Order: sequence, then structure tokens, then C-alpha cells
Amino acid sequence: MSQNLPFAIGDDLLGRAAKRRLARSARVSSWDQTGGNEDAFVVMPGETAVLADIEGPGCITHLWFTQTCRRIIGPGLIDPRQAGVAMLEIHNALGVNWEITDPDYYRKVLIRMYWDDQEEPSVVAPLGDFFCVGNSIAGNFASLPFTVSVKDDERLKFGGPAALNCYLPMPFNSRARIEVENQNDVAYVQYYYVDYELYAEPLPEDTLYFHAHWRRENPCDGWGPDLQVNSLETQVPNLDGAGNYVILETEGAGNYIGCNHSVAHFPGTWWGEGDDMIFIDDDVWPPSMHGTGGEDYFNQAWGMQRNAFPFCGTIVHEGDVPGYQVSYRFHLADPVRFDKKIKVTMEHGHANHLADDWASTAYWYQTLPSPRLDMLPVEERLPRRPASPPADGVVLPDRDTLDEVRQAMLRQRDERMNEFERRRAEWLERRAQDTRERQAANAENASRIRASFLEGLR
Repeated sequence: MSQNLPFAIGDDLLGRAAKRRLARSARVSSWDQTGGNEDAFVVMPGETAVLADIEGPGCITHLWFTQTCRRIIGPGLIDPRQAGVAMLEIHNALGVNWEITDPDYYRKVLIRMYWDDQEEPSVVAPLGDFFCVGNSIAGNFASLPFTVSVKDDERLKFGGPAALNCYLPMPFNSRARIEVENQNDVAYVQYYYVDYELYAEPLPEDTLYFHAHWRRENPCDGWGPDLQVNSLETQVPNLDGAGNYVILETEGAGNYIGCNHSVAHFPGTWWGEGDDMIFIDDDVWPPSMHGTGGEDYFNQAWGMQRNAFPFCGTIVHEGDVPGYQVSYRFHLADPVRFDKKIKVTMEHGHANHLADDWASTAYWYQTLPSPRLDMLPVEERLPRRPASPPADGVVLPDRDTLDEVRQAMLRQRDERMNEFERRRAEWLERRAQDTRERQAANAENASRIRASFLEGLR
């Protein structure tokens, strides 16, 4: 069984000399095919949008996503039906608009990917966590397979709008389908590119397919969360790996290529020191790969530093956002290969003594069919956030106790808000209907490109 990573799949499959003639580059995007300036998909609450539906054989080579999910707090002065953009980048202090980004939407929107008409997705994760936006906190970083770009005034904020890129190749033989599901209670706006290649010949039978899966334990089952990390009381042996946090567990043949890892830790000590243990194929104890601590698995030392290297690093550092850490480790030069099964685990504290909130997205390639990848309900995916003091104990006054001038102003605000929400709902529904039609047009355009490619080979 070949387990080569498909990072140069076009060259491996067709040879460099033949590649130009026997492959075709193409793109599916949120481009407004009418020639307008409304290049965004609007996905209403509870709806699923198909971003790409492509006939193969081929390979997705790049994903670019940028998105927003806005909550309206008060009526704006600009008619939303006339807006040419999905969000107004005007500071709320100016009185023109009053809207905020939903801080949790990176966890409320799911991304799924299906290869070759499988019923089960090979990729399922909250959209943010798939692109390494852990805990719904966007931070600037650049690795080889993923990059995230955030404006300075939105960096390290919950729900901060960002540009997300993935460069991991995703081969498919007969079909590729990518979709997002909006499990929020407000509309979601998506701009995107899906860049891909088409091939003239089917992929080899031993091709490995891209997979990704998000997991969470909130909290981890710690036996001594009130013990100080590295204290004498935590020096307990763990000689079987039972109770470790599980990053990935799957059956088949393939390559584990890494993960991103999010922690919410509030005891004020240190979330790490737990060993990584990777059980491969028939491992029982000891595992084939056994590390020396959480920061060591992420190729750091003496805690985690603020950095972003090609294969490892920190996206959110606990020194910048107290209590939170988001890290990554990619096994691209050193893939962890398995022929039957694999279980990638890590201790949460010494012998699993800590009870922190852990979440992770694992990335791997393996044979089909894909395993069943479960997902927590939306209410169990929401990130922990420190309480916001201005929201605590706010009591609205009894309007009947106010003078008529003040009561009139409040009534005027209510009337403007009702009208503003009516107009915004009208705008959103128009854009959502346009999105539903453009999904079909995208699939038709992908079929046209493939037909043109095959015609050119004759």
C-alpha cells in the first residue's frame, strides 16, 4: 500500500512533461456571475450552502475564505437594501450604524467535505477551527499549509474577521463537494475561492484522501485540577495512556500530518507537561511514539513562545490572551504512517490531572471509505469567554417613570429599529436567494470547464 503524500500529485500522476496538456486549472468562487458587485454567499440560519461541486478526477490545491456574521444592535442610517457590501466597516461611535461581529460564529458554522460521492464527510469541523482559528480567536500566523491574516484592530479578538488560507492538496477521483452549514441564529456571509486542477486520467488506486476532524473535551476529566503543575503531588506514572485527550482515532491506511490545539486554562499555572502518545497499528504499550511534554510535541521548549514557523508554532499565546493558547504542529516532512489504525493522544497535565477545556482539529490522509466523524451540537461547541462586566447587572429603567421627551425618543428608536430590521431582512433574503441560484450556476460552470478540458484532449 503506497502512503505517499499527494503534495505533487499532478507531477506524480502524469509526469512533468505531460502535465501541462493533461491537467487543467480552474476555480469555483463566490464571484457574482451577473457582473455585479455582490460577490458573497449569504447563508441563512439553518441553511447549508454548497461552495463547490466538482466532477473529477482532480485535486483541490488552495482554499481562500473570508466571512462575517453580524448582529444588529440598533438601527443604522444607511438603508441595508442599498448596501453594496456585506458589512459596514464604520466605527459604531460615529452613530451611522450599530452592529457587532458575532463573537462565536467561527464555532457555529460547520465546514464539510465529501470525496467521490461518499455519504459520510471526510472533513467536518467548525469553520474557524479547520483554518486554525481556535477558541474563535483570530490571530495572524503563517505556516506551510495554513495562513490567517487579521487586521491589527481585530487581532486576538473573539470572532475577529480574517482571511483564511489552506494549501493542503485534496485529491478526488469522481467528485468533490464542499459545503458550509450555518447553525447560528443570524445570517452568515461567505466570500471564497476553491482552486483546483482537473486530470485526464483517474487517480491511482492507492491514492490517500484528505481528512480533518474537530474534537473537544470541556472540561477534560482531570483527577487533580487544584494541584499546581510540576508540584510533587502531580508526579504520578501513566503507563497505559488511559484517559489521555484523543486528537485522532481512525482505522485504515494513511498518514497523520498534524493538528491545531486550543486550550482554555484558568488556574493561573500552566496547561502543559502532558506527554504525547501515538499508538500505531497494533501498539498496546508502550506506543510507537512517546513524547516528553505538550510544549515539546509542538516543538517548543520551556513553555510556548510567540512564533509561527512552517511546521510548528503559536497562533494565540497565553501571555497575550490570558488563559488561552492555540498552537499547531504539522507532520509534513515527518508524516506518521499507519497501515491499520492510529490513535493520537496527549495527557492533559501530569498523568491527566488537569481539567481544562481542550479542542483540536486533526489532519490526515487515508484510504476510503472515510470513518464516521461525529460533531458536537452547536451549544457544546461555543468557546469559553471571560464575562464582560458592562453586561452584568444592567437594569433598564421603567419607561413610565420617564418624561414625555425621553419616552418619545425611545419610541422613535423602536420604530426605526423595526423598519431597519425589516429592510435588512429583505436584503438578506434577496442575497440568500441569489446564493441558492449561484450554487447551481457554480456546479454548471465546473461541468462546462471539465467538458472544455476533455474536448481539448481530443
